[in-house]
Amino acid sequence: MGQVDLPVQPPVDPMLAKAAEKVPDEPGVWSYEPKWDGFRALVFRDGDEVVVLSRSGKDLGRYFPELVDSLRDELAPRCVLDGEVVVPREIAADARNNETKSRIRLDWESLSQRIHPAESRIKMLAEQTPAHFIGFDALATGDRSLLSEPFRERRQALVDLVGDRLSLEQRRCHVTRTTEDPELGTHWLTTFEGAGLDGVIAKRLDGRYVPGKREMVKVKHKRDADCVAIGYRIHKSGDGVGSVLLGLYRDDGELQMVGGAASFSVKDRSVMLADLEPLREGDQVNDGEPSRWNSAADKRWIPVRPEKVAEVAYDQMEGNTVHGQRFRHAVKFVRWRPDRDPRSCTFDQLDAPLNYDLSHVLES
Repeated sequence: MGQVDLPVQPPVDPMLAKAAEKVPDEPGVWSYEPKWDGFRALVFRDGDEVVVLSRSGKDLGRYFPELVDSLRDELAPRCVLDGEVVVPREIAADARNNETKSRIRLDWESLSQRIHPAESRIKMLAEQTPAHFIGFDALATGDRSLLSEPFRERRQALVDLVGDRLSLEQRRCHVTRTTEDPELGTHWLTTFEGAGLDGVIAKRLDGRYVPGKREMVKVKHKRDADCVAIGYRIHKSGDGVGSVLLGLYRDDGELQMVGGAASFSVKDRSVMLADLEPLREGDQVNDGEPSRWNSAADKRWIPVRPEKVAEVAYDQMEGNTVHGQRFRHAVKFVRWRPDRDPRSCTFDQLDAPLNYDLSHVLES
């Protein structure tokens, strides 16, 4: 990883988003943009030196050498940008949806496979599944930091910093589209899903860039959370993983269990065991809480080192306090997140429901 001399120096914690159920409807207050489904990336360019860091500070340039070349060719000579690394793939026409020609959409599986230790495989995948960069914020331009500037000014700087001399088909670096119309933002929430995007982001037009703080709003098609895999239970058949135990970090740094993901196919149970068994230390087996629904169920579980992050979909949380919360029902495992630092999996990412008295709901 090279050295850069810029007004905003790496590493930088990216500004984060708080989950919400609907797009905020305040014209003139918010800017809305699609939520891209990729690896969050901060790009630092200082002449020929280009540094690409993940949300957790990992050097992404090593895994995406072709993207480093594109960033060097297509960005202004000195800048710091916030965005997403994505891999678009062509998919065949689906006759069931009356499609007559192929289309391009984001492919998470291809993106995940790019994180690989072997240099030869990195080179091969760089040719087979080249990555693109989607810019959605600017932190610095030339010798000037933009962290204290309102988003409307950072947005204009972003447009100026990402070149457009190449045709859309040739470009690897792009600027996300935005709108100040909440109705259009809400429309994007569903219409862009077919292209592999997974929601809408809202940013305050007059908001500063605040590293590491949840100053943005994200609206996704379902509630989700990134959790640390802390253990697993063997399936009742004795074959593979039956459920994965999940945890979130509290403010005091302790990792608290918040529930589990289950309902894996026969094939996935074996794959999950291959993913988690290497993280096991010794032969320790922990006793679990007895099931509320099946007193005969074996609730023992096998702890693992907290090194893997799982994205899960859930419906509700239960508990009287934030740090006493847990998933109300079993959650759905979505995918592993190799780009996420386990320590970043905290309670503050969860959608906090409004404090609303039931009596008000029951009033006629």
